[in-house]
Amino acid sequence: MIQKPILILKFGTASITQKNGEPDETIIADIARQVAILHADYQIVMVSSGAVGAGKHFIKNYSGEIAERKAAAAIGNPLLLNIYSKYFSQYGIQIAQSLCERQHFGNREQFLQLKETYQELWENDIIPIANENDVVSNRELKFSDNDELATLIATGFGAETLMICTSVGGLLDKDKNIIRKIENIDNQILGLVDNSKSALGSGGMASKLTFTKLATRMGIRVIIFGMKEQDGILKAIKGDAGSEFTAQEVNLSSRNKWLASGSVTVGTLQIDAGAAKAIQKRSSLLAVGIRKVKGDFEMGEVVEIVDNHGEMLAVARTKVSSAELAANLKTINYEVANANDIVLI
Repeated sequence: MIQKPILILKFGTASITQKNGEPDETIIADIARQVAILHADYQIVMVSSGAVGAGKHFIKNYSGEIAERKAAAAIGNPLLLNIYSKYFSQYGIQIAQSLCERQHFGNREQFLQLKETYQELWENDIIPIANENDVVSNRELKFSDNDELATLIATGFGAETLMICTSVGGLLDKDKNIIRKIENIDNQILGLVDNSKSALGSGGMASKLTFTKLATRMGIRVIIFGMKEQDGILKAIKGDAGSEFTAQEVNLSSRNKWLASGSVTVGTLQIDAGAAKAIQKRSSLLAVGIRKVKGDFEMGEVVEIVDNHGEMLAVARTKVSSAELAANLKTINYEVANANDIVLI
């Protein structure tokens, strides 16, 4: 099989639904038309929200409580997939459903099984459509939204491009014009964010920029685009529409990309300036450089490493539990995480 670049396309609820939350078949038909054109050149994963909106009107007196949302998703998922299947079949393309949970990315073995499944689908020219498994997802281990799910798939699979559809068509400047090219997501860029979000969806532009920043740091080009423009997907991937965020150069193994982006972090280690310099020089993390320990974790679990100001520096797989660490914080040359298990962010 010829290896084609991997493209992840994410469509939020507001992008593919009508004002009442039900799927907009006109938009979905247009998505199928454009994705069918790209299908020849890319291995594609679509991440699509909209299941709750598709199913909620079947729930009597729906008020949005968790149990009602789960029930609505259970009804809406097959309905939404049937609509996608209806329009993709017009181009001879079969789709597949992929309901994901956070633990599928936190456990390396489960993640590799997911990756193998997608490879098998791609070898048979089938496009997987991923969504969170809302019916059974644990409240504490949910994805923050489907922007996160799309980013985890993109980084874990080594995607070339991640495209995120939004109702506004890109990142807007202060005059409400779309910024075409962004080299770096700094405080000036973050300051442009309107913190309001769609009443239908769970994530706004702040969420998109958070995960865009992670994806670009993992060497992935990210494009935030819209479907209101004619051929919005096709134009955006060529750089003729939407906002393009430049991929940064990165030299990480696939394992370390997974560790940096896909692992479920269960604690936080705040370190001093000396330890920060040491890990940035690719040294191991020693107990004497740790100022605070937050969370309960076991040996081999993944934690965040932050500096004096709480800024995230890295993630690391620990060699000790939080209890063992607490008892040895003053111990000289006590290794908490080996350099090979630390990934700088």
